[in-house]
Amino acid sequence: MVNEQAEPTETKRLKILETEEIEAVYGLPIFDDDERAAYFTLSPSERAALSQFRGAKSPIHYILQLGYFKARRQFFTFSLKQVVADAYYVQRSYFPDFELTDLNIAKITRLKQQNLIMDIWQYRLCDETERQQLRLKAQQLAQISSRPVYIFRELMAYLTRQRLVAPAYTVLQDMIGDVLQRERERLIAIAKFHLIDEQVAALNSLLANPRGLYEITRLKREPKDFSNKEIAREVKRGEQIKPLYDAAQNILPHLDISNESIKYYASLINYYSVFQMGQLDESLAHIYLLCFVYHRYQKLHDNLINCFIFRVRQLLDEAKSAAKERVYLYRLEHNRNLHKAGQVLKLFADDTIDAATPFGEVKTKAFAILPEAELTQVADHIIEQTIQLDEQLFQWEHIDQIAQRVKTRLRPLLRNIDFQATSANQSLMTAVRFLKTAVQKQKPLTQFKLEQFPRRFILVKSKSYLYSTDTNGKKQLLVDRYEFLIYRLLRNHLESGDVFCGDSVHFRSFDDDLLSDEQWQEKEALIAQIGLPILTQPVEEHLAELENLLETRLKEVNQRIASGENEHIVVKKSGRWHLPYSRMGDTINDPFFDALSQVDIQAVCKFVHQRCQFLNEFTHVLHRYAGRKADEQTLIACIIAWGTNMGLGRMGQISDVPYQTLASTSNNFIRLETLQKANDSVVNAIAQLPIFQQYHIGDTIHSSSDGQKFETQFHTINARYSSKYFGMMKGVVAYTLTANHVPINTEIIGPNEHESHFVFDLLYNNLTDIQPTIHSTDTHGANEVNFGILHFFGYQFAPRYRDIYDKVSQGLYGFKHPSQYDSDWLLRPIRKIRKKLVIEEWENMQRIMVSLALKTTTQSIIIGKLSAYARKNKTKRALWEYDNIIRSLYFLNYVDLLSLRRYVQQAVNRGESYHKFHRTVSHANFGRLRFKTEGEQQIWNECGRLIANCIIFYNATILSNVLRYQTDNGRSSSKVSIEKVSPIAWQHINFYGRFEFTKSFQPIDMDAIVQELVTRPGTSSLID
Repeated sequence: MVNEQAEPTETKRLKILETEEIEAVYGLPIFDDDERAAYFTLSPSERAALSQFRGAKSPIHYILQLGYFKARRQFFTFSLKQVVADAYYVQRSYFPDFELTDLNIAKITRLKQQNLIMDIWQYRLCDETERQQLRLKAQQLAQISSRPVYIFRELMAYLTRQRLVAPAYTVLQDMIGDVLQRERERLIAIAKFHLIDEQVAALNSLLANPRGLYEITRLKREPKDFSNKEIAREVKRGEQIKPLYDAAQNILPHLDISNESIKYYASLINYYSVFQMGQLDESLAHIYLLCFVYHRYQKLHDNLINCFIFRVRQLLDEAKSAAKERVYLYRLEHNRNLHKAGQVLKLFADDTIDAATPFGEVKTKAFAILPEAELTQVADHIIEQTIQLDEQLFQWEHIDQIAQRVKTRLRPLLRNIDFQATSANQSLMTAVRFLKTAVQKQKPLTQFKLEQFPRRFILVKSKSYLYSTDTNGKKQLLVDRYEFLIYRLLRNHLESGDVFCGDSVHFRSFDDDLLSDEQWQEKEALIAQIGLPILTQPVEEHLAELENLLETRLKEVNQRIASGENEHIVVKKSGRWHLPYSRMGDTINDPFFDALSQVDIQAVCKFVHQRCQFLNEFTHVLHRYAGRKADEQTLIACIIAWGTNMGLGRMGQISDVPYQTLASTSNNFIRLETLQKANDSVVNAIAQLPIFQQYHIGDTIHSSSDGQKFETQFHTINARYSSKYFGMMKGVVAYTLTANHVPINTEIIGPNEHESHFVFDLLYNNLTDIQPTIHSTDTHGANEVNFGILHFFGYQFAPRYRDIYDKVSQGLYGFKHPSQYDSDWLLRPIRKIRKKLVIEEWENMQRIMVSLALKTTTQSIIIGKLSAYARKNKTKRALWEYDNIIRSLYFLNYVDLLSLRRYVQQAVNRGESYHKFHRTVSHANFGRLRFKTEGEQQIWNECGRLIANCIIFYNATILSNVLRYQTDNGRSSSKVSIEKVSPIAWQHINFYGRFEFTKSFQPIDMDAIVQELVTRPGTSSLID
């Protein structure tokens, strides 16, 4: 599988990394004093090897080689001039009496040193045999994803796991380029072999426009909402492409590519115009079209099923509201009459009424106060004080009233969705097929006899509402209620996963989302391929380690509480405890930047491009025009137009670049893939700045993710109503992963989607050099599986809990029965971990993890199904049980360690600071998104992130230069102050006014900016 934009040519190697990125991987490391102390300190075995070299020069060279190897896992040839600071540090530390003048040693000695280092670290060179294995790995990766940088990073990770010294960058360039080219040729050959003439003609017809509009353009359109008109159009599109979908189902399995790859190829159709499609190799275009049809048809069914769920929920909520209203009115009426009933009762105690007064006269007076019928109702109410109004009955009676609307809104969906179910739900499927047949034949349900209706699926508690008795005492089925019950149960089981649709993306059977039985036969090779250490460890051994760790921490944490060592936990007399919560975090718009002169946003983007060449990532949508570069200023104008929510039209009005130029550049160069690469380029450049490491939390990269709500101006299929966030309008959520203040990955999701389902997705698909080890979220990021899954993949999940007492008291587990723990402990497990369940299901858990790693489907889909409460099969219960272990360890650490709580709070606050920043960047149109499709929303989100990253790079460059100034001038004690200055600041950035892109402008002079900060009274005190 190959990226059309990444195809290598005979004269030019495949570009994978920017120059700065190559330097970060293959260049000589540049150490500060702390790093020199760490990397040049020798272990006993490393020190023992010194005896094999004579004099001082060779040992110094050996220590330098060893330190650089520790940092890069590479070997270097260097002179004294190149490493002078490091060399003199080593000389002073180990040979203070030796005068070092050069580092020239014989080649044989240098190679001997390298072999010694490899022996000590148990590494080996990547020889020809190993390179063949590396190539096979690259071929496997090419079938998962066509992004060269993904393959490169996975190969580097593979080399580390195999303890191999990486070959030269050019070797990997050539290998990846050749693998991608051969994958492209393989796919084309398979497509040519399997496509018949009729299918080729049908695919070509998608690019024809007999009615004035290309068929592919019609198919690209998605419904704006769930209105009858939009859904009818979607159904028609499905009918149109069904034959090609059937063909795709037969042909695509022969390609042997992942669902993620199919999705990627399908997305290319959204970027290519019809004309551009015509410029591609015909067979390659057919592959893209097949993938598009396959994915579009499944996405179409997602839309239909989501519409079905939405409409059933809407109708049910309406029935519930109507029932509650009837109960309220009933009680209101009777409460009103109770006062009058009291007056009637007082007649019997009225002394003014003669005892001989006829009862008829008393009744007359009573009925004057309260009419007879109403008095009788009140009397009944008083007599039956325990009366329970049947709200369920009121709901069903409302369904009777809206029965025609139920049919109109749900029957078209029933006709066009092929529902399937687990064996336990086949009785429901029998009823679904019966109803579907009746609807397709347009035969009213009233014309069927009672015995013809499948009824085994009806629960006992529902039966009393589904039947009535006619005048002859014969039982009759209330067919409208029967039909709605089927719809309601379908919705419930769709959400639980017990009912599914094979022709969808999100609603497939869970088993279909995982590796097939045939693929899993190669489980040993697959587990080795993905390189997750936990999966290769015997489960009994792994659980024994976790048991020892958890039981030890239970004892330690409780002892520290009892002894008072944990002085931050506050325990009340009732036994309830809490941890003081103090909001802390990095300041946005730090006053440090107030001293800076205003700079236009386009100048900042230009400055960043000069430093890291991120605009070079915007390649032409057609490979044949890959050598044609976009005008840099026009590209910047497009990025600003998208990212600020201004739009290309408005930018054409307020800038010196006409709309047609903007539109052409945007269509040819700006797409999700190029934007993500551009963002990665800027993010990687930020990671290389000296100030970056000052933002580590607890000496590591600690990330967080959170969702930010944005109101939409136009209806889109993913937008939803939310009165809490959007009032009467709809909106979407930008879910973003931030680390060290930098937004490193992001995704647009619906407000109805649970944020916790996307945590792993953002972390695992982050291809930047900023790789977090700890990840935090607020409560919305936690679910029943994220602790366990992130632990499998080497991340520590660390959510922020404000209701920590409730979480711990309801979710702390141990490996022993609760009665076996000290009764005086404050934190006691509520239940024993079911080790046997985890052991029995370990292979199935391995299969899930390997499927996630190999991207057999979008990872958030698998996470969502695993964390759903409704359905709990044995494997899911086992995974939840494993999650309980990791979560319990975290609970104990969270209670015990103030530093951890502070780090988590700081990481989450940084994500919230980015939200404020992004809101400012996206200021146009009062913050309401003006984009009409989900794809356009994704472009806006990535452009906004790119603008933010450019500003962060600009600010971090300033801070890095100040940090360097401090170091050069012997003021390193001021570093603490500078590291507290957040790069999330924009008060010195101008987003407004008329934009002038074509005129020449003065480049940003960073030296002058630092000099201004040094000499200005307001900031010089901070710097000094």
